[in-house]
Amino acid sequence: MPAFSLEPEQNAWCAELRRLAAERLAPLAEKGEPGRVNRPLVAELGRLGLLSRLFTSGALDLCLMRESLAYACTEAETALALQGLGAHPVHAHGTPAQRARWLPGVGEGTVVAAFALSEPGAGSDAAALALAAEPDGASGWRLTGEKTWISNAPEADFYTVFARTTPGAGARGVTAFLVPADRPGLTGAPLDMLSPHPIGTLDLDAVPVTSADVLGEPDRGFRVAMGTLNLFRPSVGAFALGMARAALDATLAHTARRDAFGAKLKDLQAVAHEVAEMALRVEAARLLVLAAATAYDEGAGDVPMRSAMAKLLATETAQYVVDRAVQLHGARALRRGHPLEHLYREVRAPRVYEGASEVQRGIIAKELYADLEDRG
Repeated sequence: MPAFSLEPEQNAWCAELRRLAAERLAPLAEKGEPGRVNRPLVAELGRLGLLSRLFTSGALDLCLMRESLAYACTEAETALALQGLGAHPVHAHGTPAQRARWLPGVGEGTVVAAFALSEPGAGSDAAALALAAEPDGASGWRLTGEKTWISNAPEADFYTVFARTTPGAGARGVTAFLVPADRPGLTGAPLDMLSPHPIGTLDLDAVPVTSADVLGEPDRGFRVAMGTLNLFRPSVGAFALGMARAALDATLAHTARRDAFGAKLKDLQAVAHEVAEMALRVEAARLLVLAAATAYDEGAGDVPMRSAMAKLLATETAQYVVDRAVQLHGARALRRGHPLEHLYREVRAPRVYEGASEVQRGIIAKELYADLEDRG
């Protein structure tokens, strides 16, 4: 069901990505260790040219990639997205030296990146960061504190770390640092999550950084974080939609062939209406995601609200669609290893990370009232 805004070439590219995900990426994903970085999978994404495309394409391309990969291989989608999330601050705000040192390896799939924003006491309230950057000499700091729920931790090769350089300044006192994994004092541990993504904690014990490691400007790191999230939030929705479309297609196939009560499931009105509702919600959410991505690429002024709307609707929709798909499949979908059992675990996380659904509603309301005041 292609959206009206996509060109035939884009639809063909999405079909090719789904094929590559199924034939080349899924076998590598199956060989990976749950909850750990799958470097062969990351390297294959690099060989296919998808990682380097993160830095040459816009938000719409990012959404199409994430949706298409998620349809056939959620692990490949996650590996691509985490590379982009960790490396985008370097691409957008790094110095020429930082970009030359790290981005070629990210694009090739030989260097693993990570985005280190959340802390035990600062998840949804990102401005409450407590990780301390204590001055150390004329142009250096020592980072001390803990990060948690960090993508690709503790196995990444470098981290975009957000630390407080000015105490008591809220969002205005945060600085973004590029921290290589081999810096002294930097350790971490993996976390065992419901969906086995490579996520962990970081402990920073007086980790040394200098002005050469700053991304952007000192005390302006919150802009780096929010700019990254504004780009990636619609694509989180695209990730969720890829899973929703896979669940919908599986449900169409199952209800068309399954006999029950003397007829095919699809011939029962209650089932047919349920499937119609699933399709309706998926298409509505997909159009909102594509609109938000297009707004980002065009530099529209309402990107934060559009991004929040897209992420919110798409992730909530995917949760609904996957849940209904499981219900219509019955007990078989609850068996470990069934594609829907896998999607049921995968689909829960996007409603939380990169800003929970409640945070997105807060952003939307804030932007609406700000617009009202501007119209005065």
